[in-house]
Amino acid sequence: MTISPDFSAASTVVTAVLGAYLLLGEPWLGRRVYGSLARRRDTEPRALVRYFTFVLVFWWALAALALVVLLLSPAMAAADLGIAAPESPVTTAVIVVLVGAVSVVSGRKMRALAEGGKNVPGLASIRAMLPRTPQERRLAIAVAVTDGICAELVYRGLLIAFGVGVLGLNLYAAAALSVLAYAVAGIYQGRSGVIAFGVVGVLLAGLYVSSGSLLLPIAVHIALTVRDLTLPVPEPIGSVPAYAPIPKGS
Repeated sequence: MTISPDFSAASTVVTAVLGAYLLLGEPWLGRRVYGSLARRRDTEPRALVRYFTFVLVFWWALAALALVVLLLSPAMAAADLGIAAPESPVTTAVIVVLVGAVSVVSGRKMRALAEGGKNVPGLASIRAMLPRTPQERRLAIAVAVTDGICAELVYRGLLIAFGVGVLGLNLYAAAALSVLAYAVAGIYQGRSGVIAFGVVGVLLAGLYVSSGSLLLPIAVHIALTVRDLTLPVPEPIGSVPAYAPIPKGS
């Protein structure tokens, strides 16, 4: 994969501001918003619906900024942001099918563990955003698809292009920078979240760099997120029923 993004002055400013937000603002906002959801989840029936709606609007707004950067840079090609066909369509298709199969099999195993009351590593850290109603489940899938498309365009496509075209980094150093930014976004899940986001970020950046297209990391990202966001809610011993208010005097 080779890219040579030519940022205009305006697009450089926009991307620099967005990059600063992703490194500094996103970890703070993500932790604050998820913390608010976790506090209200069991007592406000529409708390998750509002949370998912905010996530959908916010991520598409960030993706729109990435496209604005492209429009503000007449000398930049869409391929510089990963908006291109993969270099090896057959290999890409095989990997997508394999990842899809692994996601289904692992998802069933994780679901069986959760329904059996057994621990599923990492599930408790996203408990508040796991759907409990058909509407929440539909929104969860919409969020998974949005997250896959928009996060890859912003973190992989735009940030790597910025690292190469503006910061003068080589492709792999720019990819490492994108992984760092993505890892700190998982801080709302605690230390384990940062590690998990970092590992997934390495995988997705590697898929992008090796294929020359965002199509493969987007497909893998969506498959993994759909799997995780459609798992059953783990109910800790002694917890109150979903949406049931805590009795006064407890």
